Amino acid sequence: MQKKKFGRTGLELSILGFGCMRLPVRDPRDNSGIDFEKAAAMLHRAIEAGVNYVDTAWPYHGTDRVNPGASETFVAKALEGGFREKVSLATKLPTWLVETRADLDKYLDLQLKRLKTDRIDFYLAHNLNANVWPRMKELKIREFLAEAARDGRIGRAGFSFHDDYDLFEEIVTGYDWDFAQIQYNYLDEHYQAGRRGLELAAARGLGLIVMEPLRGGFLIRYMPEDMRKILAEVRPDWSLADWALRWLWNQPEVGVVLSGMTEMPQVDENLAIAAQAGPLSEKESAALNQVKELFKKRIKVGCTACGYCLPCPQGVAIPKVLGHYNDYHLLDAEEVRERAKFVFGAQMAPFEYPQNCTGCRECEGKCPQGLPISETMTEAGKLFAA
Repeated sequence: MQKKKFGRTGLELSILGFGCMRLPVRDPRDNSGIDFEKAAAMLHRAIEAGVNYVDTAWPYHGTDRVNPGASETFVAKALEGGFREKVSLATKLPTWLVETRADLDKYLDLQLKRLKTDRIDFYLAHNLNANVWPRMKELKIREFLAEAARDGRIGRAGFSFHDDYDLFEEIVTGYDWDFAQIQYNYLDEHYQAGRRGLELAAARGLGLIVMEPLRGGFLIRYMPEDMRKILAEVRPDWSLADWALRWLWNQPEVGVVLSGMTEMPQVDENLAIAAQAGPLSEKESAALNQVKELFKKRIKVGCTACGYCLPCPQGVAIPKVLGHYNDYHLLDAEEVRERAKFVFGAQMAPFEYPQNCTGCRECEGKCPQGLPISETMTEAGKLFAA
C-alpha cells in the first residue's frame, strides 16, 4: 500500500482510506443492520494490506440524523484484537445537533465511549456549510477543538465540507486546521470547494481527504456506453474505478481517498489500484478529458456557480439549486435522480428552496451567462417538491 506524508502532520497515511458509511447490511431494507462478519472481514483485509485510515461518523448506518447510527459501534468492535493500534481513527462531530457549548463536549465524549477509545486521532466538524458555520463560530468550536487536542481526547482537528468555495476559503483561512475533507472527483473538479479549494488548503499545509471519489458509485454503475468505449480503447485493462481513483492520485495535493466499500471484491480492486497508482499519461488524461466534455453536454443549465446572481431577495440559494437540478438530469437512471432529490433535501435549508422564488428576475440581470434562472427555479421547485 502506498503511503504519503499527510499535510504538515508529519504522519504517513495510506493513499486509500476505509470509509464506514456503506458497509454490507444483513437486510437491504435496514441500513442500520450491519453484517458484522462480512464488514469486519473487509476492514481487516484492508488494514492487513496497509490501509491505516478508518473513517466513520455519528449518523452512518442510522435511521435518521439525530440518533447515532451503527457505524461507530461497529468500528469499535471490528478494531479489537490489535487492529486499533494499526490505524488512525476518524469520526465527526454532528454539528447539526449542537446547540450549546456543552453539546460540543457531550457529543465528543459520547463518541469516545461508542468507539471504545480514549483518543480520536482525526476529529472532524461534520458537514460545515452556510447553515451551521455561523453557529459553530458563535460557540467557539475552534477553541473547543484546541482544548480537546490539549487534553488528549483528539489528535488532529479538521472538517468535512459541502458548500461553495467562498465559504470554504473563509473556514480554511479562519483557523489553523490540520486537515479538510471535500467531495472531489473528475466530474466534480470545480464543484463546491473544488480544485481551487484543494489547492488553497494544500498551500496552507492542510492534509486533504477526498470523499465521493466515485460519486457514490454512480461513475461506475451508470456511465453511458459511448463514454465507456472511449476509456476502454485507451486502457482496456482498467476498470472505471481505475480511472476515477488514478485521476485523484495523479494530483499531488490529494492525500487520502476515502472509499465506502460494500463487498470484498471492491476492497480487493481498490487495494490493487492503490498499489499500482502512478502518473497518468497524456493519452490517458486526454481520454478522461473527452469523457468529462461529454458529461458536460448533459448539463441542463450552464451555471458556473460564480455567485453574481446573489443575494436573492427571497434568500434562494440559486447556484446550489442549479447544481442539484443539473445532477438530477446528469444520468439516465432513476436511482441517480432519487439520490439527487435526497442530497437536495439533506444539503438545503427550507429558506434556500427554489419554491421561494417570486420571479422578480433580479438575478437574471446579474447573471454573466444570461441564464433563464426564474424559469428554472419554477421547474426545480416542482421537481424537488415531488
